[in-house]
Amino acid sequence: MAISEQFTVRRSQRARRVRVRVEPDGSLLVTLPQSASASEADDAIAQLGPWIAKRRENLRLARSALARPEGTLPLLGQLLTVREEAGRTRVHRSGQRLLVPADRRRDEAIERWYRRQAKAEVVERLRPALTALGVECGPISIRDQRTRWGSCSSSGALSFNWRLLLGPPQLIDYVVWHEACHLVVLDHSPRFWALLEQHLPGYREPRDWLRRNGAALNL
Repeated sequence: MAISEQFTVRRSQRARRVRVRVEPDGSLLVTLPQSASASEADDAIAQLGPWIAKRRENLRLARSALARPEGTLPLLGQLLTVREEAGRTRVHRSGQRLLVPADRRRDEAIERWYRRQAKAEVVERLRPALTALGVECGPISIRDQRTRWGSCSSSGALSFNWRLLLGPPQLIDYVVWHEACHLVVLDHSPRFWALLEQHLPGYREPRDWLRRNGAALNL
């Protein structure tokens, strides 16, 4: 790979090493520690050429697998037909149709709708998980993250990525149970994975699906 390839550099006070990320659109983001020289970004891109090419190919395959007809949006394995309506400010679902604003507010309104649906879906799945584990959680938030599907803080606060709704329902089931189990075991030790398998024996399939295709879960 030529070092002259374009990429974006971001400096981070928390970074301890150079990190390269292939974004969902195939572009490159290089995170540098504050003390690193700019040339280290070029070096990292050059050294990781084969890995970058493989990541881009995986993205291409994932996008192909998740391709959908024009004028539709995915929701937990279903396809909803999008219908624009002048004067509408909020998104509303009517059967298999999604009624959306016809102006520049369209995209923001659609994301807000997905966030609301994600909160409802998470809460519905989380209640039985917490009961089964005998634990309680802190505040629940819905976020828009590129590399994380969920998180659990040491205080018990949980967050989930609304983009989980763009894939099959098994994904959100897995992530909810994953984070709920972190309320018992905060790390990824063998004890954690044993607990998760006890309550969700088929967790490996949605976990692996997310690893293969997660970067392509975009509107």
